[in-house]
Amino acid sequence: MATLVTFHAHPDDECIGCGGTMRKAHEQGHRVVLVVATRGEHGEVPDGLLLEGEPLSQRRVAETYASAEILGADRVEFLDYVDSGMMGEPNNDEPGSFWTASVEAAAERLAAILREEQADALTCYDDNGGYGHPDHIQVHRVGLRAGALAGTPRVYQNTINRDHLMRGMRLFAEGSATSGIEVPEPNREFGKPESVITTAVDVTPYLALKRQAMRAHASQIGEQSFFLTLPDEAFAFAFGTEWFIREGQGPGVTETDLLAGL
Repeated sequence: MATLVTFHAHPDDECIGCGGTMRKAHEQGHRVVLVVATRGEHGEVPDGLLLEGEPLSQRRVAETYASAEILGADRVEFLDYVDSGMMGEPNNDEPGSFWTASVEAAAERLAAILREEQADALTCYDDNGGYGHPDHIQVHRVGLRAGALAGTPRVYQNTINRDHLMRGMRLFAEGSATSGIEVPEPNREFGKPESVITTAVDVTPYLALKRQAMRAHASQIGEQSFFLTLPDEAFAFAFGTEWFIREGQGPGVTETDLLAGL
């Protein structure tokens, strides 16, 4: 049995980018540990969803535990930093925000978990955090440094396959089953080109659970979100493979399982 530690910026990030990989590792008999940098205090929430006096952070923590149970996580930890908000917002510079945190200090917090768990593999994000969010960029920096401090054998940068995404946009163009669904428009800041991706994990057997975990994050992923309204075929194309970069591997995709051989 191996141990996978998967590190994310906010509640709900885990199911979108790594949910299938987490569930696959669990079903293969491996230990899965979820670490989240913040409690997502600055996420947008629909009016009337929270109870009177209920902080959003409290709801998002509860949602994370519900999602983690669906995805097979054996342990959930929060690093207790504050959500930094989107790039360029005043929240970026607030005391305690993850964006202003010392990379070395944050990495040592994560490395302590890696050492305690004797982690075999760690996931973080690519150098642009997938799409330029400051907390996601910080997950990249902190994750790589923590992996080095702890001597974790395998460190994977979770990313978006930009070329695959663009193919999907063409495949499910206007007039298809996705017409009328508000799908975020990708740009050159989304993910990485296919040529630098080294690891592609097929998670199609776990898509129903991945979507169920998304649904657990009701404060952020409403029933009308594109995550939950995409037809099954489009959802499978968009989320049926989870993509990673592992330094020293490649060129091209050379791995299909983060824990193969362990």
